[in-house]
Amino acid sequence: MSAVTGSAPGSSERSADRRLPPVAELAVASIAMMIVGAILLASHVPAKPDLAAPVALVSVGGALTLIAMGMLARVRPFAWGRFFLVLRWGLLAYLVISGILIYVFAANHTPGSTFAVLVATLVVFAVDVPTILAFTVARFAPVD
Repeated sequence: MSAVTGSAPGSSERSADRRLPPVAELAVASIAMMIVGAILLASHVPAKPDLAAPVALVSVGGALTLIAMGMLARVRPFAWGRFFLVLRWGLLAYLVISGILIYVFAANHTPGSTFAVLVATLVVFAVDVPTILAFTVARFAPVD
């Protein structure tokens, strides 16, 4: 019996039938922090925003994302092929979206420190959403 997955190794059951770590839940909590941080920044436009709360939120959100990735890496067995297929295309889409938003912030001459916080927020967001998508698909796919 595997401690992480709750099933016997080599079992042919679906990932959804096993107890899995709260990867999606942690990523959603991280996304919520990114949204709150972005709202706090936007609420001060055009004045110079106080960056303490947005930096704290992006830091905690990034830490939650790293914890989720660490938990996910320990899951055995899992539909890794399906996970990486969805993750690749999701990352491509969200990196394009984030790149466009970064260009918009740069073109609008967003001040350096605010720009850095926004870029960090977009990076965490661009990792979280594809991870949630890939994890959700892979958990219901047959185990490799």
